[in-house]
Formats: sequence, C-alpha cells, structure tokens
Amino acid sequence: MNSFGLIQIGLILSSTTIISSLQCNHLPLQQRKVIENSLQLLDKMGKKFPQQCLREKTSFRFPAQVLQPRQKETVGVAIEEIFQHIFYIFSKNLTLAAWDGTALYQFQNGLYLQIEQLEACVFKKHTQHRQSKEVSRLKLKKYFQKIDCFLKDKKHDLCSWEISRAEMRRCLQLIDKVTRK
Repeated sequence: MNSFGLIQIGLILSSTTIISSLQCNHLPLQQRKVIENSLQLLDKMGKKFPQQCLREKTSFRFPAQVLQPRQKETVGVAIEEIFQHIFYIFSKNLTLAAWDGTALYQFQNGLYLQIEQLEACVFKKHTQHRQSKEVSRLKLKKYFQKIDCFLKDKKHDLCSWEISRAEMRRCLQLIDKVTRK
C-alpha cells in the first residue's frame, strides 16, 4: 500500500473518532429527545390506565440515588443500565399486553439505539469510579428484578403490564429530569 492510501485511512479513522466524540458531546440533548419520544410511544402503545388495575398498584421504589452521584460518568452508566433493563422487560411475554405493535417496536428500537450510543460514550471512561458504578448497578438490578418478578407472579396479565408501563414512564421521567440539569 502506498503512503497516499495510508494517509487516507488515517484521515478516515481520525474523522470517525472526531464524529464519535461529537456525538458524545451532544448525548444529553439526544437523551432528552429519545426520552420524549419514548414517553410518547409509551402513551401510544396502550390506552388509558385501566380502572380495574388500580387496586393492584404496587410500589417498586426506584433507587433515585443512582441518578444523583457526583460523577457524570456514573449517571451515564446508570442511565444506560436503566435503558437495558427497560428494553429487557419490554422484549418478552407481551402477548397479554394488547399494545400497539408498531409503537412497541419503535419504543424498543429507540431504546436499543440509545443503549448503543451510551455504551460507545460511557465506556470510554469506564475504569474510573468502578465501585460506585457497581453499587448503582446492583440497586438497579434489584429494582428491575422486583418488576420482573411482579410480571411473572401475575402471569404477565394485562394489569401487570399496565402497572409496569406506568413504572417505566416514571423511570424515564426521572432520567429526563436528571438530563435537563
């Protein structure tokens, strides 16, 4: 390969690195747009919260402290973790949910794309503050396991899905509040 070809390859690699870092610089703005879109899709997926489900409402106690650490990187890791858990929950046993399939697909796709973007940006700085990140991950895992167990205990019925959808709305609203700061 001649030197001109090597220069071209070097320019391409450096421009993709610059583009990637620019995307990371605009990540909070992208997250706000994704969250706004996700909230709209959650509303579009289902109808109003069914009255018969009100008596089944449960408190999952979102660990809000995971979104309030001192390091921005830790918040980014927590947000990415939340998106992964939401994606996981909304990717299985949805037969009784009776939601709009197109809106659900768009919701899942938006979450997946945001997870990919967060992984690319957040894990560049992954080595620092590892212990606080692990504590956050464990708290989030416990929280989402409660939701998953709730769905399983209720055999993924309509009310359990509607309660879970309302809880995911609350999670996204908390993330939105943090990213706006």
